[in-house]
Amino acid sequence: METAKVNPERFESIGYILRSNIRQYAMLIALIVIMIFFQITTNGILLVPMNVTNLILQNSYVLILAIGMTLCILTGGNIDLSVGSVAAFIAAIIGTLIINQKMSVISAIIIGLLIGALIGVWQGFWIAYVRIPAFIVTLAGMLLFRGLTNTILKGLTLSPFPKSFQSISSGYIPDFFPFFDKFNLTPIVVSIILSIILIFVQIRKRRAKIKSGMELTPDFLFITQLLLTVFAINLFAYWLAAHKGIPIILVILGVLISGYHFFTTKTVPGRYIYAVGGNEKAAKLSGIDTNKVLFFVYLNMAVLSAVAGIAFSARTNSAFPAMGNGFELDAIAACFIGGASATGGIGTVIGAIIGALVMGVLNNGMSIMGIGIDWQMTIKGFVLLMAVAFDVFSKNKAK
Repeated sequence: METAKVNPERFESIGYILRSNIRQYAMLIALIVIMIFFQITTNGILLVPMNVTNLILQNSYVLILAIGMTLCILTGGNIDLSVGSVAAFIAAIIGTLIINQKMSVISAIIIGLLIGALIGVWQGFWIAYVRIPAFIVTLAGMLLFRGLTNTILKGLTLSPFPKSFQSISSGYIPDFFPFFDKFNLTPIVVSIILSIILIFVQIRKRRAKIKSGMELTPDFLFITQLLLTVFAINLFAYWLAAHKGIPIILVILGVLISGYHFFTTKTVPGRYIYAVGGNEKAAKLSGIDTNKVLFFVYLNMAVLSAVAGIAFSARTNSAFPAMGNGFELDAIAACFIGGASATGGIGTVIGAIIGALVMGVLNNGMSIMGIGIDWQMTIKGFVLLMAVAFDVFSKNKAK
């Protein structure tokens, strides 16, 4: 009944909605088109349930790093070049503690995360309070922690890790509804619950907008978006159910993505990060402690680098000297492809995840097609350039 009273003038036009969300919509459409392309060219192999799960497992470290890198870029186009070296350093420490020192897995992980936090304090101090450019500090960190990794490992590979550690990136949530031998019902039940919650939340938010007189998306567009989202959730759940179920690393990713999305969009400290990236001087004059914001962002990035190092070493069942090479480039590319602005202040966690998935699908699809690593790098570089060019073009057009 409340919907009938809405003034038609309060509906946002479709053109306005598309323009205001052009970066995310463009990359989401690009992701869908890329998936359809590789699904056809690989004769349906790309979206086989087992390969969908492998996509998540193989790219989990990029997704984790992209979350933290998004916050760095939001503060003014800053980046962290040390994430790969920090991930390798933490993996080397944890590997030494677990394999050589026979320490328990939980204790070693806690120590690794604490060391990651200390690294964040170290780099955050130089960036936020001494005001050395983030590029220089993290470049120094990349060299420093790479050297320490090689010192700890002495040029050798530590392996194997215990099964309990490997399960972080290769384990699955038990099937709570074991009614079928080759079909895991748990993802289906979870997706149905999530769909109901999503529908309830979105309808509640729309009613709140109606009562407060805020602009609304047209009814048909609102319903279409909701139905497509529910369909995507349940399709993904079917893929998981048809393989082995819900990977443990996917649960970790879900917590991180939802937590950071809420933090950046619904909390005051999260909005401070956008304010600093939009105009640091104005943010400082408005009472925001910009030094504290920068310090937090790089502390957070180091901790997430430690998490990525744990996930990657659990996936590969080893800690080795060359681990982490190129991680920073994958994370940065994911953020820019996902719509983050090179000048800061614009970007979302969800966008970075979409960007990381674009890179992951490109890697996986081209590998299935047998395309050489040289051409893979060429294509990914072109995609990154086009994404940043699109950002610059859209900004100039807005001006």
